[in-house]
Amino acid sequence: MILREVRLLRKHFEVYTVSIRAPDRPAGQLSPEESDEAARTFYVNPGGAPSAIIALVSLLLSNPSGFLHGLSCALKLAGFRVRQVGLNLAYFAQAAIVGRWMRQKDLSHLHTHYSSTVALLVHRSFGIEISISFHGPDEFNDPVGFWIREKVAASTFVRAISLYSRSQLMKSSDVSDWKKIEVVYMGVDPAAYPPRPFRADPPRIEILCVGRLAPVKAQHILIDALDLVRRDAPNVLLRLVGGGPDRRSLEAQVEAKKLGENVIFHGFTPQEELDELYRQADIFALPSFAEGVPGVLMEAMAMEIPCVSTWITGIPELVRNGIDGLLVAPSDVEAFAGAIRQLIRDPELRLQIGKAGRIQVLSKFSLPTNSGMLAEVFRRYSEIP
Repeated sequence: MILREVRLLRKHFEVYTVSIRAPDRPAGQLSPEESDEAARTFYVNPGGAPSAIIALVSLLLSNPSGFLHGLSCALKLAGFRVRQVGLNLAYFAQAAIVGRWMRQKDLSHLHTHYSSTVALLVHRSFGIEISISFHGPDEFNDPVGFWIREKVAASTFVRAISLYSRSQLMKSSDVSDWKKIEVVYMGVDPAAYPPRPFRADPPRIEILCVGRLAPVKAQHILIDALDLVRRDAPNVLLRLVGGGPDRRSLEAQVEAKKLGENVIFHGFTPQEELDELYRQADIFALPSFAEGVPGVLMEAMAMEIPCVSTWITGIPELVRNGIDGLLVAPSDVEAFAGAIRQLIRDPELRLQIGKAGRIQVLSKFSLPTNSGMLAEVFRRYSEIP
């Protein structure tokens, strides 16, 4: 989603990309879009210690005050936490590499999605203008330890991806900085996710769940709900896409409940295969305990797949309960099972909610439209033609 947003922003102005880490998959597993972006991107960590030493020495010699400002900021933010001191010194070294690269490219503005501490240290060390997209919810779990107040204050503007995100930033920052917090939703390209064929009476209802297999995604709740649903719909099939630390415990739960015929674990799935799983899904389920505004829900809604999810964080801004999806309280197994049962029993409701979901995406979560809105935010705050 971020990759496609960057590519669309290039239609408005020149964009250079920098990443702390190299791609998480071998080149042969990257899509054509990912391969193209990988070739364009400057990577920080692969340079290792020699690159960090060169950048730090260069900063010290060319701008001693900037070096001291950056170093003191890193240490001040760490406080007396020994482990955090080590992490912040690593962030400071990364900031030196990024800032040196930007100076070489004559770049004056740094926007970051997830490396906001590095961006803050680039600002302190080099005086480079920064802005940040805050996604949540992880950043909001410990706003003091994540230094939200300091990051918002240092930014030219801050992009919140939801009203919920903006509220959390407001709660943790100075009132005088609230005016620089801009809400611009992420989105998907509706053309890339066209409606899939609707199945009114499939031989087997298929439920799709896409996400990291981790406690926050709450797939254990979904398995418990499926166990209840199976009593009325013994042929139901759940496809779990994604990898993560909960895989073994989820497999054990499936085995204990004798759901082996009803659950398939797909693990990490390339986009082409995932697209096919979307096309054959009758229901999309996301039982998360915490989210930003999930891209997988946007993708499913764009393809007119009726969604069941939880009434948390930014999700109600995307899914309106009973209109373009069904929302239940997090952790409520019976309610989640009830929502799935309701969709299984009522094909007309599946069709109606699916169509309304695509309309909602076209209206508020279209990536081409929202990237244009973000480009206008950049122009308002920065010297970008």
